[in-house]
Amino acid sequence: MVRGKTQMRRIENATSRQVTFSKRRNGLLKKAFELSVLCDAEVGLIVFSPRGKLYEFASSSMQKTIERYQRYSKDVNVHNKMVEQNMLHWKYDAAHMAKKIELLEASKRKLLGEGLGTCSLEELQQIENQLERSLSNIRLRKNLLFKEQIEQLKEKERILAEENAILSKKCGVQPNEETSQVEILPHEQSSQHTDVVTDLFIGRGNARYSLQN
Repeated sequence: MVRGKTQMRRIENATSRQVTFSKRRNGLLKKAFELSVLCDAEVGLIVFSPRGKLYEFASSSMQKTIERYQRYSKDVNVHNKMVEQNMLHWKYDAAHMAKKIELLEASKRKLLGEGLGTCSLEELQQIENQLERSLSNIRLRKNLLFKEQIEQLKEKERILAEENAILSKKCGVQPNEETSQVEILPHEQSSQHTDVVTDLFIGRGNARYSLQN
């Protein structure tokens, strides 16, 4: 005889309900025991009969299993609460960043000369001052880069001159007059010996004496 499918609803007959409870309870306790043994799982089963009688099974200690469950539930609730708070914080940060990006885009358009129709005279003056400061900083930076490049070129020139002198010395070649000419400083020029002619007049006549140093 083929057994029909049991409908999932309350059994109205009290006797049939009690028989079904006893059978299914024993099967449930057996399955819990098999699960704990075969899978090395910590199992705790608590069943109250319709009359309030307690049936239970614990693979280790029911009290420890209940305490573990309470700790787990508490940790899960705390974790869920933290996740919810983080979600709210991220939503707030996202909205704040979107607003900030919108303001930056508007400021960028104004600096490019766009969307100035709604700007007041004070706002236009602020934009002009900002552009002047930016231009001044750009020029300072450009001049600094030029100066650095000039210093680098001077250093390269000095190194090349030294290498050229070393190579000329090794090859026995005299450097060019233009490259070997030594610049005379003003204080050195004053120390050079020069011939000076001085005319000395004595008396009323036209006698002239020439002195040469």
